[in-house]
Amino acid sequence: MLEIREITIAQAQDGFRDGRFSAKELTAAFLDRIAKWDKAGSRINSTMALSTTALEEAAELDSYLEETGNLKGKLHGIPVLVKDQADTKGMVTTYGSAVAKDNIPDVDAFVVTKLKEAGAVILGKTTLAEWASVWFSLNGATNYEFTKNPYNLGHDVGASSGGSGAAVAANFTILAVGEDTGGSIRVPSSFCNIVGLRPTVGLISRTGFCPLIKTQDTPGPMARTVTDCALMLDCMVGFDPRDEFTGAAATAAALGLPKGGSYAAFLQSGVDEIKRAKIGIIRQKFGPDSDPYCRAVNKVVSAAIDKLRSAGTTFIDVHIDNLDHYMIYPLTYLQRSRSDINSFLATKPHLPQDLADILPTTSDKPYLSMTCAMAHGPKDPRDDPTYLDKILQQDEFKRKVDCLIASLGLDALTLPDVRVPPPRFEDATNGRFMKDGQEDFPTNTFLASVIRHPAISVPAGFTEDGLPVGMEFIGLEYQEQRLLNLAFGVETIVRARKETPF
Repeated sequence: MLEIREITIAQAQDGFRDGRFSAKELTAAFLDRIAKWDKAGSRINSTMALSTTALEEAAELDSYLEETGNLKGKLHGIPVLVKDQADTKGMVTTYGSAVAKDNIPDVDAFVVTKLKEAGAVILGKTTLAEWASVWFSLNGATNYEFTKNPYNLGHDVGASSGGSGAAVAANFTILAVGEDTGGSIRVPSSFCNIVGLRPTVGLISRTGFCPLIKTQDTPGPMARTVTDCALMLDCMVGFDPRDEFTGAAATAAALGLPKGGSYAAFLQSGVDEIKRAKIGIIRQKFGPDSDPYCRAVNKVVSAAIDKLRSAGTTFIDVHIDNLDHYMIYPLTYLQRSRSDINSFLATKPHLPQDLADILPTTSDKPYLSMTCAMAHGPKDPRDDPTYLDKILQQDEFKRKVDCLIASLGLDALTLPDVRVPPPRFEDATNGRFMKDGQEDFPTNTFLASVIRHPAISVPAGFTEDGLPVGMEFIGLEYQEQRLLNLAFGVETIVRARKETPF
């Protein structure tokens, strides 16, 4: 039997070249593992629709290699799962809503096309939160069934890219596509002991993705190693004339990024880079030690920082005035998500055309409170009198963070992705994360999202109860390569990645 647990891109492609196994055999092994553990057995519930043509596509790649002696691209034969927020030709795509249970796109999202052109084999789709807008993994298209955390089946995986996080962690795929608006790549990465990158907005096209906040939305790579994350990023970035935000990708290319032609080109230097790095710790966003959940996370992250400090990394505490305000007030879910999602629904005439017609004004499911409020926001965000001020304060916050990093000569900022470990399923409904009638999930990921900067989550370790904890590194715009190099150094020194029990 082909052993696929923890297999990397390089190991898989070495196997293809050496003739030890084929892309078709590798694909079959992952599909078998999904059938055994995701659809049955522990029933992780990380996948939704699965491809009926993946084996055939993998066989075509095998023929290509045999006939030419070359790999088709950087991801030749590599299994990839795609968050169900993105259109996939011929596969049911729900966007996390029961209303789209029969929706089968006839065109791939731009990023899916790029991955296929690089030789990736698309295995299928992954679960996500309702309209990608909830911190817990469940949605109407799965009849509100949670995605189980592979490290503790009674705990959640985070959202909204929870299925992608769980699938990568549980070895149901080598790579997965995530999407991050307010933390939807980084929260599941932290909760699932994997690597997840939120890039600069516009580096990767969103064409074919159902949006949430167009000014913050960005797809990104999720993988078990920093190297695989970097190689996947290579195959996702690029200008798309149908997404004007990808002028950022054109800018990056004009600046000669990534250096060396690949985001993985200088990863090996990352160990020395992290040893020489000066990192700013945002202590303000560590939870109080008086809270046992926060204390558990603080202990893991502090231990990782101590390991890095012992290796030579310089850490300094930094302070940002009015940080709590800047991380929450400028968010515009309630002002523009309805109009952004409606603009996407307009391209799907067979679906309802207004989010307000799909979701009630209130729900008996507490975790949908913000989603329902968002659905009944203004049809035009400019009709909200606070909208302009929120936009202006986003830019003000970005300038403050940019100047902080520059004035202190920092290579990155760091903090826990989330102030608590993966929550239990019942925490979605028992009011644990409600405050004054409003959702108050203890994520730190809004910081990078509000200022639209790149950020990467790297495994930091496990709590005493065996729950994964990640730490986040935030850089300046277009510093993805620098962050990946630093993350490689963290990965090498901290060594916090651990296989799942099954």
